[in-house]
Amino acid sequence: MKLPSSIRNWISITGAVLAVFNLASILSLMILNTIFGFGGSYIGIFIYLVLPAFMIIGLLLIPIGMRINRKKARKAKSEGRELNWPILDFNNVAVRNASTIFIVGTVFLLIISSIGSYEAFHYTESVEFCGKLCHEVMEPEYVTYHGSSHERVACVECHVGAGAGWYVKSKLSGMYQVYSVLAKKYPKPIPTPIENLRPARETCEECHWPEKFYDRKLRVEHSFLADDNNTEQIVHLQIKTSSKATLHGMEKGIHQHISPDVKIEYKAVDHDRQIIPWVKYTNTKTGESQTYTDSDYPLSQVELDTLETRVMDCLDCHNRPSHNYRVPQNFIDQSMAEGRISKTLPSIKLIAMMALYQEYPTKDSAFTAISSQVREYYELVEPEVLENRTAEVEQAITEIQDQYAHNFFPLMNVSWKYYPNNVGHMETDGCFRCHNDRHAAESGKVISKDCNMCHNILAQGTPDQMEYSESFEPLGFKHPVDIGDDWKTESCSVCHSALY
Repeated sequence: MKLPSSIRNWISITGAVLAVFNLASILSLMILNTIFGFGGSYIGIFIYLVLPAFMIIGLLLIPIGMRINRKKARKAKSEGRELNWPILDFNNVAVRNASTIFIVGTVFLLIISSIGSYEAFHYTESVEFCGKLCHEVMEPEYVTYHGSSHERVACVECHVGAGAGWYVKSKLSGMYQVYSVLAKKYPKPIPTPIENLRPARETCEECHWPEKFYDRKLRVEHSFLADDNNTEQIVHLQIKTSSKATLHGMEKGIHQHISPDVKIEYKAVDHDRQIIPWVKYTNTKTGESQTYTDSDYPLSQVELDTLETRVMDCLDCHNRPSHNYRVPQNFIDQSMAEGRISKTLPSIKLIAMMALYQEYPTKDSAFTAISSQVREYYELVEPEVLENRTAEVEQAITEIQDQYAHNFFPLMNVSWKYYPNNVGHMETDGCFRCHNDRHAAESGKVISKDCNMCHNILAQGTPDQMEYSESFEPLGFKHPVDIGDDWKTESCSVCHSALY
């Protein structure tokens, strides 16, 4: 095959060698990765991003060199000369030395640039890069991440996952995020990436298997009333994580929602998926299905058809797996139960709640207000406490401030109010988005809100007056404050979103 004479130049030859070398490297790495698993999960970045970039540069050098050479050829022709292929005479010491320097230098630069690209990639994938580069903007996510059960899981494992496709998507999205930070175009608070978040089966299920049996969990919940004595309430809950064989047959558990034998679809009318007017349950083995609609949100078929149909997965309940902004009463209850705040300090739960349920422009102003409000209360109401138990009061102030710093971020307008947690049903509807006795099928069957569907109460009461179940039969819930039967008909969040 005859090549055009304009190819006979060093630039085009260098480009061709570069392109061929990188193409060979790509093919070799693909074979090694496919057959022998060489390179792990990161080799795809070289195969699909780094080496192709060098190959493209080489390909671009070929026409550039040809164009330059054509100009030289026209000039030589006008002068009565002819351009020939470059002559490599390795008997010539100068040519031999220059060729050696060129080849060694090229290989060295390729190795160095590859190592640099690899290290740069690792840095951009690190937790520090994600959380600290834009400190003010990402501080809420970074702080709550370090207090979560996924603290040892890198951000990219969930937000990007494996594969070059999602890597490219994340980097393109990251370019806009960098612009948003530099131009101060980012919203406060930053919305949860619900629409473009990778499916749970490609991230969560890499570690958590839907097919795996998980034992039922026992949770002991301590809570304190906002009264003078900080009255302690204790509840022992058996969480029905998985299904269980009983004398009455197979009792379904919470994770039945994502069982391979079940397909649950739903439609939501809001961005945060808190209002769900339509649910469809399908038994994948028998093909039997039931459709449930919420009587409080009646929608026509035309309106329903305009809504996205989503297949339920882990993230529909565990929507705050690593960035959970806790509710004040919950983290104060935990601090008191674990002794970081003395539960014998009079009214300390009430004082903490009064301070934490206010809005503050900055973290420093919040710290100042918390300190002054706690001290002022004891100065005015319980002066002997401030006089005789100063160390305990100071420790309580420090703990309240510390918990505020881990859950409230006023510069970004971030708190639990803006990021509802769907696990549970106390401060937000969570489970009660569907399990509310309102979602009914044409047959009359409803999605029940019966407490014992998800957990059994094995014990409850105050430390000195505990009631225990017998023969593993669950107890009926007793509300700590007498509100009659309202707790049976109303969602918990109606009160607990504002009360403590």
